[in-house]
Amino acid sequence: MLTAQNLQYCVAQRPIVDEVSLQVKPGEMLAILGPNGAGKSTLFKILSGEVNCKRGLISYNDSGLKDLKPADLAKIRAVLPQHTQVNFPFTAEEVIQLGLHQVKSSKHDQILSEVIAITQVEKFRDKLYQQLSGGEKQRVQLARVLCQIWENKPFPRYLLLDEPTSSLDIAQQHAVLKILKKLTERNIGVVIILHELNLAAQYADRIALLKDGTLQKWGNVREIMDEELLERVFDHPVQLIPYPCAAGCFVASGGFKSTNHKINQA
Repeated sequence: MLTAQNLQYCVAQRPIVDEVSLQVKPGEMLAILGPNGAGKSTLFKILSGEVNCKRGLISYNDSGLKDLKPADLAKIRAVLPQHTQVNFPFTAEEVIQLGLHQVKSSKHDQILSEVIAITQVEKFRDKLYQQLSGGEKQRVQLARVLCQIWENKPFPRYLLLDEPTSSLDIAQQHAVLKILKKLTERNIGVVIILHELNLAAQYADRIALLKDGTLQKWGNVREIMDEELLERVFDHPVQLIPYPCAAGCFVASGGFKSTNHKINQA
């Protein structure tokens, strides 16, 4: 289990993440949502170990994050940040292969082949990374981190992703989230930062809502899909419309609220 207890991180004595506690179980997807400036990316960096929090504890499978050596941490945790810079003239496939660097396995070729297929990067695997579109680069980076934890292991592992669907079209957004959902069946816990409430409602098992660095609520999707709660967190009118998905509703937002769901045509 990935556990965070009373995390606090300050900049110029101002809390950016303030007393946040949560857990991520292997086999589930936790979506972290909140308005811009809520502290989502900072929390992500703390959970991944990129930055040290002023106060609080993080553990992976009962081992403290600070006690894990980089090589040991790489075996149980893969990270996809929001922005990844590639300065060398690597092809897409060569970037993906970087995810295998710490993988002790005789099945590198099989892992690479399976990941390239499932992320649909076959058509541009030989193109230079710098020549790819933003969405293609995002899929390549996803393939890279998937390689790191793709092979089945007897112990729980975790994948942390910061807005992995931001440059993708609708079809690719759903394709990526379906991959991540399937990944949870391999005893892997997924932590994902999203902006789209409906994607979280459809694919996540639990949602954590952040605002001003504090955890407003954390629970299963149906608990979080509450109009009053969402309006308070996002400072915007929200309407929940019954819809056949995991949360049982569709999140609509606009400048006003209406009880009439029909669209009037002139």
